[in-house]
Amino acid sequence: MSLSLPIFSRIMLLLAAGLCTPAWSQDAAPAGLQRVRFETTLGAFTVEVDPARAPLTAVSFLQYVRDQHYDGTIFHRVIGNFVIQGGGYLPDGTEKPVRGGVPNESGNGLSNRRGTVALARTGDPHSGTSQFYVNVADNIALDPSPTRWGYAVFGRVVEGMDVVERIASVATGSSGSFQEDAPLQPVVISTVRIAGEAATPK
Repeated sequence: MSLSLPIFSRIMLLLAAGLCTPAWSQDAAPAGLQRVRFETTLGAFTVEVDPARAPLTAVSFLQYVRDQHYDGTIFHRVIGNFVIQGGGYLPDGTEKPVRGGVPNESGNGLSNRRGTVALARTGDPHSGTSQFYVNVADNIALDPSPTRWGYAVFGRVVEGMDVVERIASVATGSSGSFQEDAPLQPVVISTVRIAGEAATPK
């Protein structure tokens, strides 16, 4: 996706400054949002993705959705009152192949508040690929500061937060190839689809 120079410059300035403001309000959503529905073995929830505030992350995430990358994956890391994380592994522990990392957009003004969705990554700030997490608490410590990168928020749960809470409350421990924080009974993401788009046959 190409960006006009003014928009790209503003994004880079925000990233450099590590600016952070609270997540958008529930009743004043910006334009250009796309809704994505997750069907899981514990119920369904819907995420609103914000391409205006996190353009690179949103484009990458939506492409993984269109590629049906998330179908059949699991929530492999669940920590009550913190996050549920998924999008990278099959139930047998196999890691799915991914594209290259996305430039870190954590300075986009969106905060890791309860119900927001952000891009998971390693210690490398630009290593985020397909894995995402949903905040089940206000995790301000994951936001950027002037001295460090944060974790880029790119959406929020708009329907089914009770399902997210249900996933966050499952029993966890060591399971298969995961040494800790893995659901003892797999929580599988059956399908992920963009609202209004027909799924492309695989």
